[in-house]
Amino acid sequence: MDSFDAGAGGLLRQPKAVWATAGASVVAFMGIGLVDPILPSIAQGLNATASQVSLLFTSYFLITAFAMLVTGFVSSRIGGRKTLLLGLAFVVVFAGLAGTSGSVAELVGFRAGWGLGNALFVSTALAVIVGAAAGGSAAAILLYESALGLGMACGPLLGALLGNASWRYPFFGTAFLMAVGFLCITVFLKEQPKPARRTSLLDPVKALGHGGLASAAVSAFFYNYTFFTVLAFTPFVLDMTPYRSGAVFFAWGVLLAVFSVLVAPRMQARFGSLKVLGGSLVLLGADVLILGYGDHTTAVVCTVLSGAFIGVNNTVYTELALGVSDAPRPVASAGYNFVRWFAAAAAPFFAPKIEEWSNVHIPFVIAAVTAVVGAVVVFVRRDALTHRAEELETRHAAEDSVTVFAG
Repeated sequence: MDSFDAGAGGLLRQPKAVWATAGASVVAFMGIGLVDPILPSIAQGLNATASQVSLLFTSYFLITAFAMLVTGFVSSRIGGRKTLLLGLAFVVVFAGLAGTSGSVAELVGFRAGWGLGNALFVSTALAVIVGAAAGGSAAAILLYESALGLGMACGPLLGALLGNASWRYPFFGTAFLMAVGFLCITVFLKEQPKPARRTSLLDPVKALGHGGLASAAVSAFFYNYTFFTVLAFTPFVLDMTPYRSGAVFFAWGVLLAVFSVLVAPRMQARFGSLKVLGGSLVLLGADVLILGYGDHTTAVVCTVLSGAFIGVNNTVYTELALGVSDAPRPVASAGYNFVRWFAAAAAPFFAPKIEEWSNVHIPFVIAAVTAVVGAVVVFVRRDALTHRAEELETRHAAEDSVTVFAG
């Protein structure tokens, strides 16, 4: 039982409000990978091309990126609880409307509204979990990453199970689950004290004036291009049934969750955060390059394996973004996410376009290069990141009971 404890509060021994928020976060992250196994089905059902369907990701993350400038502004005025509920309400409405779409243009538009709701919810949820979780920020971040990993794993699975009958059902299913999350937040989460200082729309941008936060954001930008090339473009390359594609990305999500929660903290404690991040980015680049040039079986294996590197990267980037600067966590997170989500919007759009202009291999070559560029940024800017990285390593060593969770 001691292995499940993190200081005074175990990672599993959290207030109901934290579990309600984390549970809703799982569903929110499910919405990202939900469409993966049904992208070919959507293209077929709406007589659309791969590049047109990829706009489902582009509109979603483009709106999400700009919304990051708004989330702190809104939450510092109406409070975290109301911001979470507002975001959930947007997702319920627009996910439901997405299921009624009669054209790609309608579906892309509804996904944009969904992205706004998800931005309001996800960015605020991290701040709420960090503020309310027992066991300190380390336990809170691991809990948040657990929700992310579980959501990313279950999203493709739900998309496959429901999408096998109709590509519309996963959208209705998400709307229903988010409505349940809305009720849980309403019942279990009390309103938290509002910040003493209201956040302006430009505060996240000003926070990026800190060299360490800007370095983390720029590196994460290149990394996210690789991440979302795998997530949004690979389903078309694999060309599998919804069930098979869902199984592949479920296995990918399981590795993502395991490596983000269990493996990454141990590796950080042993080798150091920046060495782990740089090495993982280079290995991700190599994996994606092999994915692009391998046969079908190799592509499947490399897709699943990429989840391990992505899980490690997500954990280290999140910790650096939240702690590398002196900015309040919600502000630092908003500035960091504002930069990196632009890459998440760009990759799904450019990858199929690049394939049309060249061949199926080149999008993966570019994704491999961007992963390595992310590692180069970490290496070149290591002095701006080193001080905080050393603090993280010290904390992981001191809180070893967190890192051996379920170990």
